[in-house]
Amino acid sequence: MDTRIRQALSDQLTRSCRESPPQFTPRRVAGSYRFPGKATAVLGARRAGKTTFLHQIRAERIAAGASVDGVPYISFEDERIAGLEGRDLGFLTDEYARVAPSGIDSPPVAWCFDEIQLVPGWERFVRRLLDEAESEVFVSGSSAQLLSKEVATSLRGRGWHVLMHPFGFDEALRHAGIAVPDKSDAEPWRESRMLEAEFAKWLAAGGFPEAQGLGPARRAQLLRDYVDVAILRDVVERHDVRNIAGLRSLVRHLLGNAGSLFSVEKFHRALKSQGIAIARDTVHQLLGYLEDCFLVRVVWMEAGSERQRMVNPRKVYPVDTGLMPIFDRTGRANLGHALETAVLVELERRGMEVTYVKTADGYEVDFLARTPDGRRELIQVSADLGEEATARRELRALLAAGAEHPDACLRLLTLRRDDVPPSLPAQVACQPTLEWMLA
Repeated sequence: MDTRIRQALSDQLTRSCRESPPQFTPRRVAGSYRFPGKATAVLGARRAGKTTFLHQIRAERIAAGASVDGVPYISFEDERIAGLEGRDLGFLTDEYARVAPSGIDSPPVAWCFDEIQLVPGWERFVRRLLDEAESEVFVSGSSAQLLSKEVATSLRGRGWHVLMHPFGFDEALRHAGIAVPDKSDAEPWRESRMLEAEFAKWLAAGGFPEAQGLGPARRAQLLRDYVDVAILRDVVERHDVRNIAGLRSLVRHLLGNAGSLFSVEKFHRALKSQGIAIARDTVHQLLGYLEDCFLVRVVWMEAGSERQRMVNPRKVYPVDTGLMPIFDRTGRANLGHALETAVLVELERRGMEVTYVKTADGYEVDFLARTPDGRRELIQVSADLGEEATARRELRALLAAGAEHPDACLRLLTLRRDDVPPSLPAQVACQPTLEWMLA
């Protein structure tokens, strides 16, 4: 191993064993992020907060009594260690024994490795840490392949994952120093007008931590840069994509048409009509790559068979509402699609499996969400229930879907408290989306 790489690794290790984790806004994850005997992979979009969450894990260990040198942290995005390979990682355990000798006899070391997928062959080193040193291991990565191929396959069942999306509404409030209402309070929404204003700002700005508090122009440039880096690093370089024009057209279409039905066949025909040569299978692959790097989230139609599911259009959403106005060329505020996007991402934060429903009569319901324990909920999202005709249409679809899925609870989410219809069927729960998010 190159001397400069050894020195850079040693510097990082020494610093993390002597300095407390940086300050951060605590993140919320679904369920436990620990599984004895397994490496926990923190997955999500670039700049969504995965590094912060690793430091949160370190801070929690220290608060529980661990020493600072018992939670070492290494970032593999350090340009000084470019070219590092998995067989070289054993240097870290030897160096740890030198810089933190007290940690050897302490409780199991909790190693935190940031963007570890950049090191070819890292999996064997992590397995050895789990098997021989009985260490806890937490790794982060920007691509879902860190889970699907490397953690699940290469770690041979020794992987466990946590999903990290950009700030939810409650996290954005805490980041801004605004107290989140206590849901146990009899009247938690006395300042609902203030919360509605904050909610509208969050829908427009999105939840990427670095974008919080920025003006529209700087925020747009920042988020555009995020998308460009994801396209280059997580798609083009990682998968050796050659059709850059087709990829950029796909990204513009998906991020500019949040929540719309997407057909690969129709998009393929549209590209051909514009003179962009691309194979239909390539469009399928590119969509998968964009989902893998968490730039978009894909929702399939609820279906009784795999064939029925495959032949129907998918609905595609950006991972963050802040990306929508950058790529939407209509000039509309598009609050409905922003609200729908925010609800989908929140459902994923809560660890739910999500599809959309089309009834036999052709009515559509935005989401059918399944909890890990099997409970189901039909959710209709509307930003404009003020008109009676709109409310009647949304309820009709929800009730029709409920008849086809009788075990599912029915929920109608609105933009504002004033939009809640005065009279509702007994089986339908209705509330403002911000209250549902903060519950």
